Amino acid sequence: MRKVWVIGGAAVGLGMGFVMLLVVGVYIVAGNLVNGVTAGSRGLAKGAVPAAYKQLVQRWGNLCPALSPALLAAQLYQESGWNPTVVSPADARGIAQFIPSTWATHGIDGNGDGKRDIWDPNDAIPSAASYDCELAKYVKDVPGNTSENMLAAYNAGAYRVIRAGGVPAISETQNYVKRIRSLEQSFAAPVTRIDPTRQAAGAIAFAQRKLGTPYLWGGNGTADQGGRFDCSGLTKAAYEKVGITLPRVANDQYNAGPHPSRDQLLPGDLVFFSDDLTDSRAIRHVGIYVGGGYMIDAPRSGAVIRFDPVDTPDYFGATRVTEDGAKALPTTV
Repeated sequence: MRKVWVIGGAAVGLGMGFVMLLVVGVYIVAGNLVNGVTAGSRGLAKGAVPAAYKQLVQRWGNLCPALSPALLAAQLYQESGWNPTVVSPADARGIAQFIPSTWATHGIDGNGDGKRDIWDPNDAIPSAASYDCELAKYVKDVPGNTSENMLAAYNAGAYRVIRAGGVPAISETQNYVKRIRSLEQSFAAPVTRIDPTRQAAGAIAFAQRKLGTPYLWGGNGTADQGGRFDCSGLTKAAYEKVGITLPRVANDQYNAGPHPSRDQLLPGDLVFFSDDLTDSRAIRHVGIYVGGGYMIDAPRSGAVIRFDPVDTPDYFGATRVTEDGAKALPTTV
């Protein structure tokens, strides 16, 4: 839930049959698409990295072959949610969440101002990339995927990775590697078409049954709220119905999967809107795409859940929600 903007013009004459045709189309199209997102993309998805950090992530994310801008972005998002002032209970600090003792040996002066400042993203982001690549060198001869061994070394230490001959059998480390690799898909610019998900039709069907329900700011559809929703409450409930748990607010939901371009939208994709088209953290509205240029959304106070057009000046982008993508999202960002 973010500040909701009124999306003008409800679609007239769109009925149940229209939506169900689009839902069936999800599965027809599914058989004709290339599976998954091609790995190894060196570019970043539109707006996924806040504009203030995009150039840093793009530059330093290409520091070594084991790293990519999307992988570096996924790490930073997982660690801090792009917050340069956060401090963890373990005293990890800043946007890259360095422990002071690690910073003392691995922090670099990324912007060349003569200081190594743990709180300055211009130092911390280059330091995170430099540290990743240093770890990649330590584990370069270890069997398996070098990038995943590098991430495991970041979490558990290079010695454990070398001793285990790969990602060690430590649940925290294995989950860390899986989360970052899944989140990577949310930050990478796709280089091919993305498969629709099998849950898309069910999410649309849920939203369709809520058409005409009055909007409620902060609404989650509970009985005490009269079954009412706000925009992100509706999308969360729709995907929860098909077994996928999304974060509560719209700008966190944006990272629940890869990002199809406007001409690749399929029914079930989440579509997002913002006053700042360079920063996904500024997203303030979300709906569920149903095809034909329309979405189902809960637009604003005084309105009802309805069909609205997606092609407005503040259209930000879309997310094809995946189970792994949703599970990878940090609980707090």
